[in-house]
Amino acid sequence: MENIRNIVILTGAGISAESGIDTFRSEGGLWEKHRIEDVATPEAFVRDPDLVLRFYDMRREAIQKAQPNAAHFALGRLEREWHEHGRGTVTIVTQNVDDLHERGGAANLIHMHGTHLTAWCLACDGRPQWREPLIHRPACPLCDSAGTLRPDIVWFGEMPYRLDEIDFALRRSDLFVSIGTSGAVYPAGGYVRRARADGIRTLELNLEPSKGSNWFDEARYGPATEVVTQWVEEILG
Repeated sequence: MENIRNIVILTGAGISAESGIDTFRSEGGLWEKHRIEDVATPEAFVRDPDLVLRFYDMRREAIQKAQPNAAHFALGRLEREWHEHGRGTVTIVTQNVDDLHERGGAANLIHMHGTHLTAWCLACDGRPQWREPLIHRPACPLCDSAGTLRPDIVWFGEMPYRLDEIDFALRRSDLFVSIGTSGAVYPAGGYVRRARADGIRTLELNLEPSKGSNWFDEARYGPATEVVTQWVEEILG
């Protein structure tokens, strides 16, 4: 790894599964219990806002009770020590909407699908920190408008956040690592193909092969708390 300076790490639901956060596409996952069309689209919010708000209120409550696991702490350590030793940058791009990376010590972090712990005000376009339920239509703390807050989550059919920043990080990276992702959600699912086309080394760390597993130069399979911590130990070596 002596030629590796800048690392981009994409994380998905699999890294938080061992913290008790339900994955979406696994057997018994969230999308078996709730149809995407009912809780994760702008149209669903217009059609039945109470159902959508209750769903996300429950998720927001759950993630605040969860704790980061060894994989989160390992990536936090990697980012910190990589920077302290002047080796380059580590950028974590997460599809997850929990805050377990932050609590695991990560700082250079992009939430491309939003986060449960902010709300989005449709009146002032502000995104205040938020930890309480939204079902009772509280006023926005930034503009005092009532009933204008929605979950700050990128729903299906909406544009992910901070794509320009992700693009910049990918273009200057030497290694792209995908952790705990299904490879089924785009644009994140296409990042490995782009990395390969640009001559960037690619590594998959996952419980099982993803939909794009054949695009990776190297793959290691097993629980995130095992494969991620082992890889971090090796790369910090």
